Amino acid sequence: MTDQAPANADQLAYWNDAAGETWAELQDELDRQLEPLGEVTMAALAPNAGDRLLDIGCGTGQTTLALAARVGPQGAVLGVDISQPMLEIARRRVASMRLPQAQFLAADAQTHPFEPDALDGVFSRFGVMFFADPPAAFANIRKGLKSGGRLAFVCWRPAEENPWMRPSTGAAFVDLPPAPPPEPGAPGPFGFADPERVRAILSGAGFADIEISTHDQEIGGNSLEDTVKLALRVGPLGALLREHPDRRDAVVSQLRKGFAARERDGRVWQDSATWIVTARNL
Repeated sequence: MTDQAPANADQLAYWNDAAGETWAELQDELDRQLEPLGEVTMAALAPNAGDRLLDIGCGTGQTTLALAARVGPQGAVLGVDISQPMLEIARRRVASMRLPQAQFLAADAQTHPFEPDALDGVFSRFGVMFFADPPAAFANIRKGLKSGGRLAFVCWRPAEENPWMRPSTGAAFVDLPPAPPPEPGAPGPFGFADPERVRAILSGAGFADIEISTHDQEIGGNSLEDTVKLALRVGPLGALLREHPDRRDAVVSQLRKGFAARERDGRVWQDSATWIVTARNL
């Protein structure tokens, strides 16, 4: 008899190795870039003072702490993630703040036995696209929601609507061969790019009042050098350059030139295309 592999074994390995360590190291730059999209999603969730909330894929904790400030000392927010490197940062951050209502747990939301009917709301900023079995994951998450409990998350629209995330196209990347396109529906940044798939997953898991809205917003706010650093270390561009080290200087030069064209007052801003998804437990 052999031990059964965890439900999201590949993601567990990925986010506890170099990827998780990189995101932990670059927490300030990544939080600065993604915070506006988290704020929009929190507004869609509309947490109330005293609410009990779950933050899925909380990473280094910025969103969990922001939600904790909203629910106040009578509420509670549990941030869950599978990445130990990022959770270490999150726990250090909450220890330095007076937000005892925020807690963090190393857990897989697809399988963790959440307390039934206990949550007023579930939130996620780019943390729900990595499940190996999304229908099972959302069915499990829904068990933790009270009747009428709310769900709100933000996820990326298709890659072609987010050209700054694609290293295989655009002037900055002409020196590299095209990267293979992601498999439709596979766990990853664009796993929820198809809104009808998202609707079917949520409906099948028992959610109602499903709304999927387009959201376009500039994000970034980092210096030119930090923006280049993020592009080289987070996402597939770095992997491509490791395969083609002879092209690194040319690509970096073009990358810097392309980002400089998007610079205003010392900060680089880029267009983003996301879905804001909301639903309710029956």
